[in-house]
Amino acid sequence: MKICASLKLPKRMLSKTRAFILYILNRGHDRYCPVCKKSSKRFGKFGLDSRDDAQCLYCGSLERHRLTWLYFERMTDLFNGVSKKMLHVAPEACFEKRLRKQLGAGYISADIDSKRAMIQMDITCIQFDDETFDVIYCSHVLEHVVNEKAALHEFYRVLKKDGWAILLVPIVCEKTFEDPSVTDPAMRLQLFGQEDHVRNYGSDYIQRLKKAGFGVRIIKATDFLKEDEIERMGITQAAGEIYYCIKNRPT
Repeated sequence: MKICASLKLPKRMLSKTRAFILYILNRGHDRYCPVCKKSSKRFGKFGLDSRDDAQCLYCGSLERHRLTWLYFERMTDLFNGVSKKMLHVAPEACFEKRLRKQLGAGYISADIDSKRAMIQMDITCIQFDDETFDVIYCSHVLEHVVNEKAALHEFYRVLKKDGWAILLVPIVCEKTFEDPSVTDPAMRLQLFGQEDHVRNYGSDYIQRLKKAGFGVRIIKATDFLKEDEIERMGITQAAGEIYYCIKNRPT
C-alpha cells in the first residue's frame, strides 16, 4: 500500500491558510493600507531596488496606489453613488475588483494584453466614441508607449467635457528623455531602467499633458493628508505626485 507523500489542499483552503499565516506573522498597527483597509506591523519589500516598507502584504498596493486611492475617496466624486463610466487602463489587481464593485456596469478595464483586463485595447487607438468616459485612470503605462502623443490625444477625445482623468507616470529625471531608435531590450534597460520602457519622464511631463489639451493640477500627498497619515500609510517619496487632468479648462 502506497502512502501519498504530499497532501493536496483545495485552493480556497490554501489561500485562507496563507492569509492566516500572513496575519499571524505581521500582526500590528504601525502600517495601514487604505485600499484593503488592513493593518500590519510593516509593508513588504518591492522593486528592482528592493524598496523597504513599500508593498501591502495583503492586497499588494504600492505607495502610489495608496495615495491615489485616498485621493479617489477624499477629493473626487468617484464614489458618490452617481452612475459613471470609468476607463481603467492596465488594471492593478489591488484596484480592479474594488472599482468594479463600486462602479458596477460603468467600470471598464482595458489592456493591450487581453488576459489582464475586461477588453483588449491599444490606447493609441481607443475603440470608443468621443466623450464616452466620466473618468479615466492610467498609471505607469505611458512610459511603455512609443506613440505617447497619440495615446494622450485618444484619452482627451474619449473623456467627457466635464470628466476628469488621472494620468500617472514615474518622474525620474529633470527633463524627459527618449530615443525611438532604441528597440533592443538590453539597451532600453540600460537607458530607461526597464526593458519595456521607451522613455524616462521628467518634470516637463505636465507640459506634454497641456499640449494634448488638458488642464492639469498637480497634487502632492501633503496637499490633503496629515503627516501622521502619510507615515502610517507608507506614502513615501516613491508615491510621486497625482496629475489630475480636465478638458478645456486650463489652470
